[in-house]
Amino acid sequence: MLIGYARVSSKDQETHLQLDAMRKIGVELIYQEKASSVGKRPELQRALVELVPGDVLVVYKMDRIARSLKDLLLILERITGLGASIRSLTEPLDTSGPLGMFMVQILGAVAQLERSMIRERAIAGQVAARERGITWGGKPLVITEEQLDVIVAEYAAGGCTWNALAAKYGTTAKSIYRAMARRKKRAAGPVFPPVLGPYLSSFKSSG
Repeated sequence: MLIGYARVSSKDQETHLQLDAMRKIGVELIYQEKASSVGKRPELQRALVELVPGDVLVVYKMDRIARSLKDLLLILERITGLGASIRSLTEPLDTSGPLGMFMVQILGAVAQLERSMIRERAIAGQVAARERGITWGGKPLVITEEQLDVIVAEYAAGGCTWNALAAKYGTTAKSIYRAMARRKKRAAGPVFPPVLGPYLSSFKSSG
């Protein structure tokens, strides 16, 4: 049985294109939702629960079902474990055949390489930080940019929670969150009060 899953990122978007493509190949049961891939996807979970051996989960593009390569591999593992397969309508991925499974193996190898590279960068960051005299003792209220780079890189490599990393580097999860918020605010640049808008505009015009 062909089971479809369609998703758009916001309520302002529509799934018409995805639905038309699925119905064209005979998909009758389609789960759809309007939600970011970062948030909860209840319809996706319902579609996966519906799968039985021999079924094919059909998607328009793989980014409609997975938020990252790691996420995609976990979903593929769950689908194949049920004896089902997945097919993308716009990409050469169909795990019902040997070529599709070969593609999955390639994706797995790429993911492993990515994790290894991130881990190497994290270790290199730790070494560089030590050479510059940066220490991790105590529970600092302020985490330096170099320390934050190391922590974020290791978190991205997977396998560690923020609490575990905080304990590893002698800080607190709250301090890490505060440092990330500080970096995000700095990247966004200064925000002027609305009342200053007209004055700033005239200043720029006169300059």
